[in-house]
Amino acid sequence: MHVSGTGDATAAPGGLANSGYIHELNVSTLTMVVRQGPREPAAWPHQVGLVPPRALSFQPRTELERLKEAVEGGGTAVLTGMGGVGKTQLAADYAHSTWLDGRLDVLVWISAGNRSAVVTGYAQAGVELCRADASDPEQAARTFLAWLHPKAGAAPCRWLVVLDDVSDPADLRGLWPPASPYGRSLATTRRREAALVGHGRRLIDVGLFTEADAVAHLTTSLAAHDRHEPAGRLAALAHDLGHLPLALSQATAYLVDADLDCDAYRRLLTDRARTLAQVMPGTDALPDDQQVALSASWSLSVERADRLDPVGLARPMLRLAAMLDPNGVPGGVLAGPHALAHLTEQRTRAAGNTGPSPQVRPQDAVLALRVLHRLSLVEHTPATGNQAVRVHRLVQRATREDLPRDLHDELARTAGDALVEAWPEVERDSALAQVLRANADALRAHAPGPLREPGWHPVLFRAGRSLGEAGHLDAAHAYWSELHAAAHRSLGPDHPDTLTTRHHLAFWRGEAGDAAGAAAAFAELLENRRRVLGPDHPDALNTRANLAYQRGEAGDAAGAAAAFAELLEDRLRVLGPDHPDTLVTRGDVAGWQGMAGDVDRAVAAYAELLEDRLRVLGPDHPHTLNTRGNLAYWRGEAGDAAGALHAYTELLEDRLRILGPDHPHTLTSRHNVARWHGETGDATRAAAEFAELLEDRLRILGPEHPRTLGTRSNLARWRGEAGDAEGAARAFADLLTDVLRVLGPEHPETVKARASLARWQN
Repeated sequence: MHVSGTGDATAAPGGLANSGYIHELNVSTLTMVVRQGPREPAAWPHQVGLVPPRALSFQPRTELERLKEAVEGGGTAVLTGMGGVGKTQLAADYAHSTWLDGRLDVLVWISAGNRSAVVTGYAQAGVELCRADASDPEQAARTFLAWLHPKAGAAPCRWLVVLDDVSDPADLRGLWPPASPYGRSLATTRRREAALVGHGRRLIDVGLFTEADAVAHLTTSLAAHDRHEPAGRLAALAHDLGHLPLALSQATAYLVDADLDCDAYRRLLTDRARTLAQVMPGTDALPDDQQVALSASWSLSVERADRLDPVGLARPMLRLAAMLDPNGVPGGVLAGPHALAHLTEQRTRAAGNTGPSPQVRPQDAVLALRVLHRLSLVEHTPATGNQAVRVHRLVQRATREDLPRDLHDELARTAGDALVEAWPEVERDSALAQVLRANADALRAHAPGPLREPGWHPVLFRAGRSLGEAGHLDAAHAYWSELHAAAHRSLGPDHPDTLTTRHHLAFWRGEAGDAAGAAAAFAELLENRRRVLGPDHPDALNTRANLAYQRGEAGDAAGAAAAFAELLEDRLRVLGPDHPDTLVTRGDVAGWQGMAGDVDRAVAAYAELLEDRLRVLGPDHPHTLNTRGNLAYWRGEAGDAAGALHAYTELLEDRLRILGPDHPHTLTSRHNVARWHGETGDATRAAAEFAELLEDRLRILGPEHPRTLGTRSNLARWRGEAGDAEGAARAFADLLTDVLRVLGPEHPETVKARASLARWQN
């Protein structure tokens, strides 16, 4: 079967084209030729096979220029890309233009869905041009290929051979047109094997339309039907369709036939109750002589991929990737333990095995991705790391819509498990965290139901926490508000997951600067958790800890210290003295005692806590290191600036050794060393160290993270202390603009920046 228009050709059943675009030899034709004997060679110019017509809204593209460069002087261009990007149309445009311009003596167009079709096309050309014997197609094909070679003393023949929609590079073994100074060759394929390159063949990737190309395509297509839409609406529609030429072409036909404008059609596209097949024209209404509807454009490629080694893994891998972000999935997500277990189970089911099958290994998962890449169903670029796997959104949609309901839900939960598994507890790589959040958002959009049944999937909580930890505090508050409202509706007010969303909502409200509001929210939550879970449940105790903390942040340091002291008694009773939560609470008591003014008591309490953490956890445990940092801080606040600097310097060395240079706690230690250099009188060195720290904060966390903004504040302060009051004022003015935008006018950092600006302006 052959697809024209902006689509690509696909093989028909049995591999023979049935579109009428080429003059195929059938039994009656062969019999007639045998009776009549070899025919006289056709006069030039001569065409074998029918070139597909140019699409109504064909768009010249940069790939066309690369094609021309590749074939000039006898080369071969191999156009490759996913189904629907318009490879056939580019080849057809080149064939039409060179033929009509009189630059060809012979043009041969073959729908090359399988080896038999290629041999048949060559044999047809051999019969028409070389007096070949039609009763022996293989010999006739060889005769034609030999005829294409330039011969001394013979009139040069300017020829072009197009092999459209090659489904397997092996089909062309021994059948590639020869290199010739007078001839040119073109092939289109969805495959990307290395075997397609070499011997003068150049691979040309045909990508999606640019936005400008897509808008021009839609504008031209609609204008042919006396329809006109603003460019902005056309750009939005093109984005929704992923700038895929075939999708744009078929969508235009649908909205014209249904008499819809772009906005109405876009609403249909996003209607989850409708499938892709229901918002695209049926086979009887396809434009530009196309033969295959968009929703079925990739099915043959998926079947072929699933038969390649590792057999039976390509389809389940594509299905798993279809649940995630089309713009990029980290390779580790699709090759982690949860993904591998799922692939193993799916391959076992497909094979009909009742017993255990060999486990799919990480290298098998990578090979499955390579197979999908070879057939242009995904883009697998391991070098990009965080976005190693990309799948066009329409390929994803067609894949999801082809899933049985129970498998759809299973896949959604598996994808969520794989994301949580790949999510680092400490987000050192902000770019990776952003990609993981994008994948969680995509999964939530594709499958909201399965992530909430029977309980809420951990990926929902991990994504929201990551959003806040990245410094997007307003976005985190909005996320948790939405999640809490949904949990309240679907699970009820007393479900543990609903209470957990309330906890996070209150926490990020406090982090956004509303400590009093957060304290009130935690107080209400505490009543509910005590009633539902009991007063000694870990969640109830954690709520008490957060309530105490937010009260302290709201200005009641003494109240916070007293509340943590009460909590410590209960944790000692419920958990024992060496439980991690008990040790954390001891640190909270010490810290808030110091904040309430009892600095000496804080120093003594942290010194005692350090001894116990060394005994229970060891010297290199993160909590032990944190306690050393807190002890150094309060020693400095007690007046021992030199002792604080010495302790922080030693702590920095250990954190560099244990955690590495980019860990958040290492950066915090650098912050404290810089600060205490300033406090001990070396303001110039403090400013220099904060400047170096800022570079790393920007690289690791980005410009809007609260810690980056805090480092800018310290850098401005110590530049001023070093004598550059004017520079400090400018820096605080710039900082105030940014914290107002990022954190809002009431956030403590904004208040601090405003006060610092006033100080240095005076």
